[in-house]
Amino acid sequence: MRLHLLKQQAQAGDIILLFGDESEALTHPYLARAWAKRGCDLRVEAPGQSKKRAMIGALDCAAHKLIVNTSATKRSGDFITFLGRLDAIYGPGPGRRPDKPVVFVLDNGPIHTSKASQAALAGRRDWLTIEWLPKYAPELNDIERSWRDLKRHFLAHQTFADIDHLDRAIHKAIADMNHERQPLCTNLRIAA
Repeated sequence: MRLHLLKQQAQAGDIILLFGDESEALTHPYLARAWAKRGCDLRVEAPGQSKKRAMIGALDCAAHKLIVNTSATKRSGDFITFLGRLDAIYGPGPGRRPDKPVVFVLDNGPIHTSKASQAALAGRRDWLTIEWLPKYAPELNDIERSWRDLKRHFLAHQTFADIDHLDRAIHKAIADMNHERQPLCTNLRIAA
């Protein structure tokens, strides 16, 4: 119920609502909407060992914008680095102060609840409010649909030569996804 109310406030422009979480992408292909004969394994031959890239992100609920940092690991230090990116986008800075409260919805994963992460979040208490999700409730986190969309539509059926190729593909896919989600008609004026 509380999340529903926060989403309404974000749509009305009263707050900025961010949904945060982590995921990972692989150099070997994701198979989306593929089929195999009954009794056969669904496999695609791919060279070498599969490597992964961690993605730490936030979904701006009202702007429909996904903000992502990639890293080799999913640790507290990586999350704190991502918080620095949120500082640059939403936080106070020289000559600028947030005009709307920012609410950041997080799950209770260890990356968010470590002592270092808790200290980093507490240091942003003046402009960032944390809304904790109940344990084991990924269906309440709107960013999960964005991760699924990214993997099924933008990274599916591709093999990446190395981790750098995968990293470039992730950032291009996120830019394409953000562009696709923007409304077609913005600030149109009709002159009479």
